[in-house]
Formats: sequence, C-alpha cells, structure tokens
Amino acid sequence: MIKTLYARVILTFLAVIIFSLLTSTLIGLAVFKKEINEVGQNDMIAAGEEIIQLYEQTKPKDTDTYIKRMVKLSAYQIHLFNDAGEETFYGLEKNNIIQVPPKAIQKVLQGKYYRSIAKEEDAFIGIPFSFDGKQHAMFLQNSSQNENMINRMVLIVLLLALLIGSLCILIAARYLVNPLKVLKKATKRLAKGDFDVELKLKRTDEMGELAQSFNEMASELKQLEQMRQDFVSNVSHEIQTPLTSISGFAKALKYNNLVAEGDRVYYLDIIIAESGRLSRLGDNLLKLASLDSEHHPFEPVTFNLVEQIRQIVVTCEPQWSAKNIRIDLELPAAAKITADADLLNQIWMNIIGNSIKFTPDGGMIHIRMSHQSNEVEVSITDTGIGISPEELNPIFERFYKADKSRNRSNNGNGLGLAIVKKMVSLHHGSIQVKSTLGEGTTITVKLPIAPPVG
Repeated sequence: MIKTLYARVILTFLAVIIFSLLTSTLIGLAVFKKEINEVGQNDMIAAGEEIIQLYEQTKPKDTDTYIKRMVKLSAYQIHLFNDAGEETFYGLEKNNIIQVPPKAIQKVLQGKYYRSIAKEEDAFIGIPFSFDGKQHAMFLQNSSQNENMINRMVLIVLLLALLIGSLCILIAARYLVNPLKVLKKATKRLAKGDFDVELKLKRTDEMGELAQSFNEMASELKQLEQMRQDFVSNVSHEIQTPLTSISGFAKALKYNNLVAEGDRVYYLDIIIAESGRLSRLGDNLLKLASLDSEHHPFEPVTFNLVEQIRQIVVTCEPQWSAKNIRIDLELPAAAKITADADLLNQIWMNIIGNSIKFTPDGGMIHIRMSHQSNEVEVSITDTGIGISPEELNPIFERFYKADKSRNRSNNGNGLGLAIVKKMVSLHHGSIQVKSTLGEGTTITVKLPIAPPVG
C-alpha cells in the first residue's frame, strides 16, 4: 500500500508518461504508416533509378559485382528476376528476405513500376532493368540493419525522455510535497492546542494561499481560545463572588451567637440579593447562548415604536423618580416598525436602565427618535459618569465593565450591552456609543423599518 503523497505523485507521473509514450507511438505509427511507406518507397525508387542510370553510363562487364557494390553503397537489398522468373538475391544479410508476389514480378517485367501495398509486411519497390539484351525486374527493400538502427534510436530517445522526465518529477514532486509536510506538522501542533504556529511559505500559488488561510485560521483559533479562557474566568468570578457571600452569611445565620437578632433580616436581604445576581447571570448566559445559536425565536410584528418607548419610560418611573432624574422625550407622533417587539423591549429596558444607574441624582436623560422611509434612529443621552475613550471599543464585550466598582454596587455582570448588541444585530441594525468622561453618554440605535427579505 503506497501511503506517501510523494510516492503517489512520482508513480502517477511515471504511469502517465509510459502510457502517453506508448499510446502516442502507436497512434503515430497508425496515422503516419502510409506516409512513411510512401517516403521510403520514393527513396528506394530514386536509388534504383540511380543504379540503372549509372549502369547505363558505365556499362560494367561484371553485372553481379556491380550490383553487389550498389547494395553496399545504397544499403538496400536487391532481388533481381529474369524473364523466366528466376531470382538472384543481393544483400548484406540472409534474414528478413521478402517474398515478391509473382504478379509483381510480371508487372515489372512488362516495364511498369511496382509499389508494395499496406497488406504486405515490408515496404519494397520494383523497377524494370534491362541488361545483356534482356528485360529484368529489380526489386529493392530496406535492410533490416537500417530498420534496427532506427528502432534502437527511437527506443533510446523514448527511454531518455522517460529518464529525464522522471528525474525532473522527482525534483518537482519534492518541491510540491514539502509544503504539505510542513502543513501536516503545523496541523498536528494546532490539534494539540498549540496556536502559536505560523507557516512561513513565501509563495504566490495555491500552496501560498493555503498557507495564508492556515495562518489566519490559527490566529482566529488563538483568539477564540483566549476568549474561551476569559469567558470561563469571568463566569467563574461572577459566580464565585455571590456564592461566597451567600455561603458566608448562611453560615453566620446558622449560629445564633454570631449574629445579632436585629442583623438577621439584613443578612437575609444580602443572601436574597446575591441569589438574584446568580439568577440574572444564569438567565443572561442562557439568553446569550440562545442568541449565538442563531435559532433564537424571532417573531416580527408591526407596531408603534413610539408607544413602546413611552411604556418603557413609565415602567422605569420608580427608578428615575427615586433619583430625581428628569426624562426628556423628543418623539414623533408615531413610528411604525416591523420587528420582534419582545427583543426591542429588552433593548430599551437595558439601555434606559443603564442610563438611570449611572446618572447621578438630579440628572437628565434625553430620548430622541427620528425616522425616515426605511430606517428608525433612537438616541438615548444621559448626564451620567461617562466612559473614558479607551473603554469605548470593548464596551460591548461580554463581562466587560467600564466602571467595575460602580457595576458591582449595581449588581451588574457585564452582559447587558453584549446582549443588546446581539439583539440589534438580529434586526440587521447598528448600535453606537459616544461618551465624555464625567459629562455623559449617548447610545444610538438604528433599525430598519422592516426586516430584510431572505
């Protein structure tokens, strides 16, 4: 069983070359056989006419000696027939002697030329030849030595082509396969969790593109692994903190001598609050998992977005009234939109809730809406603590808290804006944040009037 790609490439090349050479040779012989015979016969006719012409010019006394010399000079074997059909053979070898058909002999004795036909194995020609006052028929055929030499030459050329081609493919195959070996080693490292792997192949062909894609994949996997580790760390931290509080206060409540009777209700309130934090964390994690799966229910309906936002403001009245925050609404009379009402309700609850959390007593929140033929824009501006410029970019990352101490006091877990961004993306909208530290924050949400088709 051949397992290496290198061996398969070489053997495949050799098989293709051998098959191609054999096939092309057979096809060439089949196609050009007639032409080759005609060219050979023309050469033999020219040689025979030259022999006859030279004989007539020199008139040698010994005809046998003359013809033997011509055989040596021309390298053609000669069959000479007299008018009685008797044959005299002149040649350099005794094997591969043709049998001239009687009809061919008669035709040449009648003064006509004769060419062998395709059915006859060897090519030969017949020429009328008169000497000693009698008509003779002279037939010329190729010497087997010439044919063997040509065959050997063709065979050597084919073998040289095969040998040189094999050497070239050995070099070329190594050039082609080496990057795959490097890729194989890198893939094994990647499979073992080593994401600091990089292929340094300076090529512009498909292998170079593959190496570039591999490097990009390794980089993305490294980022995903880092995100996974951060996620596990953040979840563990968010769970461990309330669990520690719950466990500590529960143990204290177990012993009457450790907690004064008047503090029991206070400790129980802390346990309830921390339990609520855990419950909200679990709900948010489940919601994010559902949104990430791309199978989260999305049920668009057409409704008045202005009424929904007004209802959210009314629902949050206890929170902003307790801090004497003024709510300023700049809304049109109506703004129809086709969207998932429940998801949008969560978006406004989260954003407005954050604005209330981080706006000090006596502050203001301005909610403004504008709409065009195909888009609605809602901006929520507060006069809260604001966000520093370096913290604006990661504000939508999971578990990120721009003001960690403030978030903790408000029981935040850093998932709210991540959920908001995911919900806005499901509506094919966009969300932007502008903020000045110490002055306030503006969050702008843009949504299409109707979800895109498909």
